[in-house]
Amino acid sequence: MTRNNAPGSPNGEPVFLTVGFLRRPHGVRGELIMDVHTDFPERLRVGTKLYAGEDHKPMTIASARPHGQSDLLIAFRGISNPEQAGQLRNTWLYVPAKDRPPLPDGKLYQHQILGLRVVTDAGRELGTLTEILVTGANDVYVVKGEDGKEVLLPAIPDVILGYDLEKGEIKVHLLDGLVD
Repeated sequence: MTRNNAPGSPNGEPVFLTVGFLRRPHGVRGELIMDVHTDFPERLRVGTKLYAGEDHKPMTIASARPHGQSDLLIAFRGISNPEQAGQLRNTWLYVPAKDRPPLPDGKLYQHQILGLRVVTDAGRELGTLTEILVTGANDVYVVKGEDGKEVLLPAIPDVILGYDLEKGEIKVHLLDGLVD
């Protein structure tokens, strides 16, 4: 798969990025419990426009406050009771990809590397990066070969040598025992 044929904008970038998941209503004022799925939760504040569901319905945040360790209690303009909030149960929330904050030099968003070919420093093609597992210590890249077999690669500097978005590939070094 080439990056230019990926879904989304003409250059393969997604049009929307996921920032949260609305689980269920909370209380009597139309608030919902939201799982946060962004590294920039500080951007989820009053007045921010989010897009709800597969049809990307525009919604404006009326209030947002922490709930538990990593969730938010969030309310939207025009939603003032649990019945209205209940219509948003189990709904994904998005922001336009063009509005994403810039990352420091050398850092990439996950959507920029998913779908890239993975090639060893010896020139062997392992497959395509299909998933990123977020663990406590380091991320783990799931690479699926043409034969359907998966290879798990720790996303550490000794293994991940570099990303070339123009070529659509990730260069890796295999440590002993990682692959047959």
